Amino acid sequence: MPADRPVSMPTIRPHAGCRVPWPLFGCLAALLLMISGSLSAQDAAGGYRVEPMEDGAGWNVLEAGQVVAGYLFDSNGKPIIFPLHSRSGIPLTRGFPMLDAGPHEKQDHPHQRSLWLTHGEVNGIDFWSESPKERSGNIRHRSGSAGVDGDVAMIVTENDWVSPQGERQLSDRRRFAFSTDDGRRVIDCDFELIATDGDVHFGDTKEGSFGIRMAGSMKVDANLGGLITNAEGKTNSDAWGKPSSWVDYSGPVGDKTAGVTVHYHPSSHAYPCRWHVRTYGLFAANPFGVFHFIGGDKTEGYTLPSGESLRMNFRLVLHEGALDVEQAKADFKAYSGDDRPADF
Repeated sequence: MPADRPVSMPTIRPHAGCRVPWPLFGCLAALLLMISGSLSAQDAAGGYRVEPMEDGAGWNVLEAGQVVAGYLFDSNGKPIIFPLHSRSGIPLTRGFPMLDAGPHEKQDHPHQRSLWLTHGEVNGIDFWSESPKERSGNIRHRSGSAGVDGDVAMIVTENDWVSPQGERQLSDRRRFAFSTDDGRRVIDCDFELIATDGDVHFGDTKEGSFGIRMAGSMKVDANLGGLITNAEGKTNSDAWGKPSSWVDYSGPVGDKTAGVTVHYHPSSHAYPCRWHVRTYGLFAANPFGVFHFIGGDKTEGYTLPSGESLRMNFRLVLHEGALDVEQAKADFKAYSGDDRPADF
């Protein structure tokens, strides 16, 4: 996608201690979404900048000249974030299948691509897996903008969820805001799913929805010290399928330890959601799945009426070192008191 000329943006501060007037932000984001392509910006005091990828496949987010994350418009049928690095450059997500499998990586679940948003049963269509193609839907990037001002980088996109026959089922808006807090990288991930083309049914399945595939050495099954912990103190397999306000996945990468804490905002759909978090490295928040997690009969799922929308808001804290439970509790308390934008 070609880059547009630089555009000046007001300062946006999405994490605790740096509050943004969300009505103003809604107006700003509406303006951004009218601009297709990349909004280039200069590094400020070694801070963030956003650049279009050389092949036009997306944007790179950089801090102090180092790649923080890449936003890809299309990775075999869906937008993803890859790579994803901590502040000191630790790669936190698996390289496969975007790259050849590295140490401790298995060539399994190729649909689990770094960081993504999909669901396994939408109007009877599987958007989670990637085969067979006659049953799998695609999420197509339609438009978007990326920019930076001061200490925050932001990506805002609009996307269409399309059936194998090419029929749109719904649309989404997604916003990723990158900032720092006390030496940690913070990413606010706000999603709005919109019933643009009739009612939308989200099925009751474990295969969903906001997912991260952790670096191979970080997974619990690598037996190198990986650990899953939720807000209730349940760990590893005991955390699977349980409702919780936040979950952390930590472990070693090389000679360092790092992790990702994902917080689910109380204003979000079906809060507190259940977590499809597995010891083989999958880390997913699922506000639609029930029966796979607790047994019994399959529920009717959730139907979003035509013309309406639902919100899922997440805050990722990328920390270095082991999980600090008290810090995670404090982070969630601050996040839960931070109103999410009514529009973006």
